Amino acid sequence: MATFEGLGETEARAFTSRWLPAWTGNDPEGLAAFYAEDAVYSDPAVPGGVRGREEIVAYFRRLLGRYPDWVWTNTDVRPLRDGFLNYWHAVVPTRNGVVECDGVCTVSLRDGLITRNEVFFDRSPLLAALTA
Repeated sequence: MATFEGLGETEARAFTSRWLPAWTGNDPEGLAAFYAEDAVYSDPAVPGGVRGREEIVAYFRRLLGRYPDWVWTNTDVRPLRDGFLNYWHAVVPTRNGVVECDGVCTVSLRDGLITRNEVFFDRSPLLAALTA
């Protein structure tokens, strides 16, 4: 008989309460500390992903440096095998105004660290604000 090895809602919310605030404040090394050495991270800007903590830190340096004051909040979670689905809301200050986005990301964990994080959202409003 198979057993479920994901996080329950309480555990997933507890993890996001520590992890999502690390996306604010331009501390790429602090954020990368949530990721395993062999982790894979992808989002609409890097759909092929970045692999390993070294590549992840380099990507987070660029990303967080560009958006140091954005704020991510959890809006819901759903258990997945080896982790959870994170529903989120982001408030992104840009030079042309604030953009708000909603999306989801998969979070796979091993020994309390993220091994795979795939982020999905429509980034069109953000790109429009950046080019306005």
